[in-house]
Parts: sequence; structure tokens; C-alpha cells
Amino acid sequence: MAYHPRPVSVTDAKESQSDRLRRRQRWYVLLMTVCVTLIVLAWYVVKDYSTTAAVAMSAVAAVIPPVAAIVANWGADR
Repeated sequence: MAYHPRPVSVTDAKESQSDRLRRRQRWYVLLMTVCVTLIVLAWYVVKDYSTTAAVAMSAVAAVIPPVAAIVANWGADR
């Protein structure tokens, strides 16, 4: 009688380190792009129409870099 190990399902396989790194890098770039876009729009476009909206956009943009760094490092040691 031959030994037949349990077959490995695709869902059982762990995601590779390079795939996790690539996903985290994409999220980081996306968040930083949103940050830069908010700052540029606030300082060059929106401030002419509403200073309050420009300040609010800048405040949101100021919070994004720490969040992006946390996302980029989330689960890096797994």
C-alpha cells in the first residue's frame, strides 16, 4: 500500500514574500500620490475659492504619510 500525502490546495499556499512586498509598495505609492495631489490642489487651485477647504485638504494630506508608512511596513516580518 503506497503512502499518498494530502494534496496541497491553491488556497493552502502562502502568499510569497515578493508578492506581499509588491502589494505594500503599491499601497504606499498610491497613498503618497493622493497626499501630493491633495497638497498641490489645495495650494494652487482650491485656495483661490476657499481657504478653509484648502487648509482642510492640507490637514488631511499631513496625516497620510504616517499612515502610508504604517501600511508599507504592515506584516513585513511575517
